[in-house]
Amino acid sequence: MTLQARLDAFKADFRAGKAPYTVPREVIDTMDRATAELIASGAAARALKAGEQAPAFTLNDPDGQPVASADLLAKGPLVVSFYRGVWCPYCNMELQALQAALPEFETLGASLVAISPQTAVNSRKSIRQNGLDFPILSDPRNEVAAAFGLRFEMPDYLVDLYKALKNDLPTFNGDPSWTLPMPARFVIGQDGTIRYAEVNPDYTRRPEPEDMFPVLRGAANVVA
Repeated sequence: MTLQARLDAFKADFRAGKAPYTVPREVIDTMDRATAELIASGAAARALKAGEQAPAFTLNDPDGQPVASADLLAKGPLVVSFYRGVWCPYCNMELQALQAALPEFETLGASLVAISPQTAVNSRKSIRQNGLDFPILSDPRNEVAAAFGLRFEMPDYLVDLYKALKNDLPTFNGDPSWTLPMPARFVIGQDGTIRYAEVNPDYTRRPEPEDMFPVLRGAANVVA
């Protein structure tokens, strides 16, 4: 089953209220409103695109060790996945799909990192729950996400909903700002140029990991 098929199946069960997803209709309507408004805002069109230069970054892994994009790019191309946090089931399914694709990424000479605004404790939880062999880096205040054009501020009515659902992002992220990154995937070549960019303001839509293989073959000069 493809990643998007898994996401669609989860979304259908969630909307149908199948156990354990007994969510009131007004909650779904509020989430849909926020997604529609983010799409309409044109935020995704302002994110970095293929052909542009990727910002260099250094972020800490869950053990507090700094990981620099420059060091990873010295070894080969870099796959970067921005996601919302361990509390997001769509993000967790994406992480699992990336883990399944990790051997192919490594065969193509690429490194893989995921970036989230969550604290190190929650990144360790993400790694443990999803059985990950690649690092999750903490992006305090979504500053690296902002450099890629991904950070957005949640509307007040969505903040109120998250509070009502006990989804306390300031605690998850160690940051009171109530901002999130749009889910996004990038392939960065060793020269720092973005070779692939996929940004979607609809958090229920994610690209397949396999979509990046042809780009990685080109970036690493690997013959298929």
